[in-house]
Amino acid sequence: MAYELDRDRPELDHRVLLEGREQLVISGVEEVESFDENTILLTTAQGGLEIQGEGLHIEKLSLDGGDLKVEGRVNALIYEAEGGRRGGLLARLLGGG
Repeated sequence: MAYELDRDRPELDHRVLLEGREQLVISGVEEVESFDENTILLTTAQGGLEIQGEGLHIEKLSLDGGDLKVEGRVNALIYEAEGGRRGGLLARLLGGG
């Protein structure tokens, strides 16, 4: 079928589960661009995502399965504007955008 040939790989299912602002589980993660205890920048099946918080640490990361588990105080989840360029979050963080 023609529509299947247009896809390089099946799109990862993207889900976000936040429990008590202390545990965050995300599926559909394609790449973690950068992270520290206050900010995690990643690319998901739905575009760029910035996680802001305090004491953040990556508890589990499986890029093969697209799963990420973060622990720490989550203050904000910010998606890159639709149509934004890949790496836009990183460029904005570094003052380039």
